[in-house]
This record gives sequence, structure tokens and C-alpha cells, in this order.
Amino acid sequence: MRIMPLEKRGISGSRLALGCMGIGGSWDRSEPYTAEHIRQAEAAVEAALSAGITFFDHADIYTRGKAESVFGEILRRQPNLRGQIVIQSKVGIQLAEGDLPARFNFSKEHILPSVDGILERLGTDYLDILLLHRPDPLMEPDEIAEAFTRLKQSGKVRNFGVSNMNPGQIRFLQRSLPDPLVVNQLEMSLLRHDWIDHGIHVNQKAGLKNNFPDGLMELMQSEDIQIQAWGPLAQGRFSGRVYENASEAELKTAALVGQLAEQNDTTPEAIVLGWLMKHPAKIQPVIGTINPDRIAACRDAVRQSELMTREQWYTLLVSARGIHMP
Repeated sequence: MRIMPLEKRGISGSRLALGCMGIGGSWDRSEPYTAEHIRQAEAAVEAALSAGITFFDHADIYTRGKAESVFGEILRRQPNLRGQIVIQSKVGIQLAEGDLPARFNFSKEHILPSVDGILERLGTDYLDILLLHRPDPLMEPDEIAEAFTRLKQSGKVRNFGVSNMNPGQIRFLQRSLPDPLVVNQLEMSLLRHDWIDHGIHVNQKAGLKNNFPDGLMELMQSEDIQIQAWGPLAQGRFSGRVYENASEAELKTAALVGQLAEQNDTTPEAIVLGWLMKHPAKIQPVIGTINPDRIAACRDAVRQSELMTREQWYTLLVSARGIHMP
């Protein structure tokens, strides 16, 4: 039986991760987080743990640092919790401020103090995983390697990964790093299925319109790089949320998801995630909700991924694509 790449490395066996972007309230820097924000976050973390989720995904920009600060409040209130969970965060995006635009920064001078800020806000001595947050066109692998080495030797970061990178970028970066990259985080869902279409459309004209990187899925599987999916629930398009601009394919797929959920005595969320997790790459969905009820609705996803038949998987895919297989 195939297991997650992270599990192979002894990092985590949590098939689902909780994305913490919604923690901390407003993205307005002038609005501080409140006791209610801490209460909401505690409820989300408790719901996640009850659903078997022990992996928590952060980024230094989430609610401009308040997400990590609020999570840090939880860790201070529950000091035994840190040893029971995996914490991942990201660096490399600088938000627009004043006359400066939003930009990427993988320089050593940015990475090192950014990690110190993350650790201070979380109130922890180390991160289990640090990701580079989207590609930086000005990245210099040797400089990144120097930063990563210092973070590893100091005990501040145990493992490293990337997000939204293609095979060439991963190889270019990896050749300078002393340790293997363990994660690549990508947008993937029943709605965002170009990662499947790319393989299906080999030697097809339809493939000319697909911009998913060639060989990325194969590279990550062959190198045991954990594929993490952000946006895996497609903002609820197939699990109850109604969109005025929903396409015929989306409406049909939502109905199919509902039928499968009813047949299997489970939730639409579990079906949507189970479909994604059925893929042999052992994708780890990063669910973005902090609503305890929606988190609980995801808890059956692992079982549904095991129960789902090949026919059901393809039926959902063809429905979501809105066209038949070539």
C-alpha cells in the first residue's frame, strides 16, 4: 500500500492539513486580533484534531502575521500541543506597502529574519517545514542554500519545500541544497483539474491550451516530494455553496457529489476530498476553512478515497471537465 511521501520521511501521517489563512481576523494591519479570534481559532484546531488532522499550514503573510500570533496564543495555552502536531509556514512574499508593489523575495536577508518572526509569533523554537512561497524570478539557489543551511544547523527549521514551482525550478533549486525538498504546494481540486488534463491531452490539440508544467506530477512522485493541494474544496462549489455564475458542468458535478455522499452515508466534502486523495500520488489536501462544522465534514475523506471506485472517480472527472475523454 502506497503511503504519503511525508510519512516515508517520518514527518507526518496526517492525510489532511488545516490551512490557517483564515485565522486572526482582518488583513488590515491596524486592526489587532481579539479574544474572539483566539476562540474561533481554538475551535478550529479542536475540530481538526478531532478529525485526525495534526498538520497545520501557515504563512508569514496570513492576516499580516496575526494568524501565526493567534496560533501562538493557542500553543501557549496548551503547551503539550506543540509536540503532537506538525507546523509548516512559508516565506518569500512581501505584500504591497506604500509605493512598493507586492513582490517576492528569496534573499538570505529576507528569509532569515522572516523565520525569526514566524517563530516569535508562534512561540515555538522550530518549524517542522518551511516553504518558499511561490517562485521568485530573482532567486539564487546558492544564497537560498546558505539560508537553509543556517536555519537547519540552528535547529530553527527541520525540513524545506516550495510552493507553485515547476520541474525546472525545483531541479534548479535542488542542485544547490544539501537536503531534499519535501513539499510542493499547488492549487488542485475537482474544479482545478488541469494537472490531470495535462496528462490526458498528450499528443492532443487540446493540450496546447493547458499550461500545467510538463512532468511535474511525475517528478514529485519519483522524487518523493509531497504534493499538497491548496483550494481542494474549490470554495464549496461542489459541497453546498451556490454560485450565480456556476457552469452546467459544475452544477451537474455538484449533483453527482451529493448523490455519492448520500449513497455512502457521508458528506459532499468527504467525496470531493476523497476524489483528490484517490490519486496514487497520495496528495495531501490543505483545507482552508476554519469553520468547525466544515472541518468535521472532511473527516471521512480518507475512507472515501479508499471506497471510491475507478468508475466513480472517472465519472466525477468527466463531469467536472464538461467533455468526454479524448
